[in-house]
Amino acid sequence: MGDSVPLAYFITFRTYGTWLHGDERGAVDRFHNYYGTPLIQPDQDWRARNERVLNHEPVTLSDSQRNCVDAAIRQTCEVRTWLLRALNVRTNHVHVVLSSESNRPDRILNALKANATSQLRKYREWSRTFSPWSEGGSKRYVWTELGLERVIDYVVNGQDGPVPKLD
Repeated sequence: MGDSVPLAYFITFRTYGTWLHGDERGAVDRFHNYYGTPLIQPDQDWRARNERVLNHEPVTLSDSQRNCVDAAIRQTCEVRTWLLRALNVRTNHVHVVLSSESNRPDRILNALKANATSQLRKYREWSRTFSPWSEGGSKRYVWTELGLERVIDYVVNGQDGPVPKLD
């Protein structure tokens, strides 16, 4: 699929310190981070070590912060003429499904996080010098209408269930 542009992107990013390697939910190995890679198994000792080396406390978004992030993402999509298909801002992560002519989902992810942080600061919802977000994020490609239907349903209705197959 190379330089092709998918039907949509399913982008997820987390708040800082809320899902560490060793967590019981599993994690993605940053050195083998590609679609379909098995998750790293839970390891309480590893999680405890990761908690000890955090640069600051984990970040949990309040209702007003969540509303600010929601508005910022909607604004980013509007300004950049990205078609926002689904959005869910949670206390510890954000799910976005959008369509864009860009074949660089890393730039999309960075723009969403940067504008969300900027808006949080503008409206005095974030005064700390560090970012509220963890490094990176998930950028999954949605190639089919069925995959798009599934991921939109997941973002809107299925937050506690498994992430659906996108193909």
